[in-house]
Amino acid sequence: MEERPGLPTTYERTVYKNPSEHHYMKVCLEFQDRGVGLSAAQFKQLIIWALKDLFGEVGAALPVDILTYEEKTLSAILRICSSGLVRLWSSLTLLGSYQGRKCAFRVIQVSPFLLALSGNSRELILD
Repeated sequence: MEERPGLPTTYERTVYKNPSEHHYMKVCLEFQDRGVGLSAAQFKQLIIWALKDLFGEVGAALPVDILTYEEKTLSAILRICSSGLVRLWSSLTLLGSYQGRKCAFRVIQVSPFLLALSGNSRELILD
């Protein structure tokens, strides 16, 4: 942008849309009762059930991949197509129970870049 004396300055606004095909979510499932365990298959089934409960068969058809799953902490990294991110997030947020037990998904991090989920500045401990 070039400034010319005596002429008003003009500004140009540029907006970039995120071209990422996928988004990644780090989530954790918490139960009110301690000691509830889920296999990776049960965890995925719960996610599909949450999507189906809120959005019907169309929601259940969203391609969600579990990239990592830790059975001890019930935490996972999920991959979802960017167009389905809001639907997945809202489905997980509104889920309240599993087999009669109260539970809640906590979304820890979301990013269009998988590498961004490898660290969390909120959990960083400096020596």
